[in-house]
Amino acid sequence: MLAEHDIDRLLREHGALLQAHAHAQARCTVLLKEQAERVRRLDAELMRSRAAQVAACTALAWERQDRAAFEQSAPGLQRRAALGRQVEALQARIQQLMRQLLRRELAGHGGSIAAGAAVLADDLGAGLEASLAAADLVICQTGCMSHGDYWRVHDHCRRTGKLCVQVDQPEHLQIVRIDRATGQR
Repeated sequence: MLAEHDIDRLLREHGALLQAHAHAQARCTVLLKEQAERVRRLDAELMRSRAAQVAACTALAWERQDRAAFEQSAPGLQRRAALGRQVEALQARIQQLMRQLLRRELAGHGGSIAAGAAVLADDLGAGLEASLAAADLVICQTGCMSHGDYWRVHDHCRRTGKLCVQVDQPEHLQIVRIDRATGQR
């Protein structure tokens, strides 16, 4: 049989085990509450992320619909945009070639800026006058014309009675063709 001191020792051990078990249960309860709170926060974050994704997808779908409607209302828009970029590149090339021509003219006239500019202005003036005479309608991009060309074009249109349109923003301008037989656009 067990002695009384063995029973006391077993009771103390049993008490210690019950106390350790109670601490383990309390710790598990705290951990479960922390985990439940973390799951709740993650669920809320997931819900916000899903809502943001739905909003973004909806906005993108609306934007695509708006763009499709805009492209249908303006047929050939992509082609016109590509042509606009090509015109800009050609304008830059023309300016580059005009600078090269001016340098050559200056070099051919002994480097005199005044002499070279006068020859070039005369050549350009004659070319401008010939181009204006052949035109039915004159459309000028005012930002790309020199001061003298602006007044020459304006004067030519006034003298000949031609319609002269001067635009500050040529990207908003569309190609206009006039049927000579009917005068219709």
